[in-house]
Amino acid sequence: MWYNVITAESSEKMQGWIEEFQDSIEYIEQNLSGTLDIEDIAAEAALSPFYYQRIFGALCGMTVGEYIRARRMTLAAQELACSERKVIDIALKYGYDSPDSFSKAFRSFHGITPAQAREAGANLRSFAPLHIRISLEGGTMMDYKIVEKAPFTAVGIKKRFSAETSYREVPGFWDEWASDRKGLKGTFGICTDMDGKYLDYWIADLYLPWEDIPEGCSVCQIPGGLWAVFRCEGALPESMQRVNRQIWSEWLPALQGYTLAGGHLLELYMPQEGSPAGAVSYICIPLNKE
Repeated sequence: MWYNVITAESSEKMQGWIEEFQDSIEYIEQNLSGTLDIEDIAAEAALSPFYYQRIFGALCGMTVGEYIRARRMTLAAQELACSERKVIDIALKYGYDSPDSFSKAFRSFHGITPAQAREAGANLRSFAPLHIRISLEGGTMMDYKIVEKAPFTAVGIKKRFSAETSYREVPGFWDEWASDRKGLKGTFGICTDMDGKYLDYWIADLYLPWEDIPEGCSVCQIPGGLWAVFRCEGALPESMQRVNRQIWSEWLPALQGYTLAGGHLLELYMPQEGSPAGAVSYICIPLNKE
């Protein structure tokens, strides 16, 4: 059965979702000079760490870690310019255990050293706190279908990634696989063991018990259940990245009757026929029915 979601029709629910997500941004702001853990941040938005990082990247265009570093470097520069506190004290305040590590991060962000930041007329960068807003003007629509799938077994190769940076690094894994496919067609991209800090990403095919497991490959079990299935059309990876952003910024805030389920995410790649512009793929997200 196909479902349509028009975000304007779910504005009340979306507003509550935005407020919860903004609470997580404010939590970050309140703890920039202390310890920040992704589990605690995600809890402010009532999301798992994995999904929180996916949504944050789609909404904000950067990772959670990049945002925290940008805000800490902004505040550190202000303190350097306006106070006589020692560099090591400011470094420790914002989570750096040595002047060298702090200086390296500071130079990377501002283009100058902490000492130069104290000179009159020094050019410093500033990154303002984020405020999440989603415009409902005109409304948008997404088509997806919710299906119940039986459990299945996949066979493939896997690599462990940081959950924060996997979005950028996984395409490189596909490039590595292209040079040695190990007898795989690359039917699936599968995220498993998503603990919020790390995940295993598989390039895999459907496992057929009567066939040998290729050398260097292993199997993983994908549980059955409800899945939201989104069709992506166009050249990869752009088409999938575009739909992925829409899922987290448009579909999820308006989702009713279901909640996200943890454990796995699936990408399904159909055999390509013709030009890359005609490629078809799917993003599949596990759900629980409320």
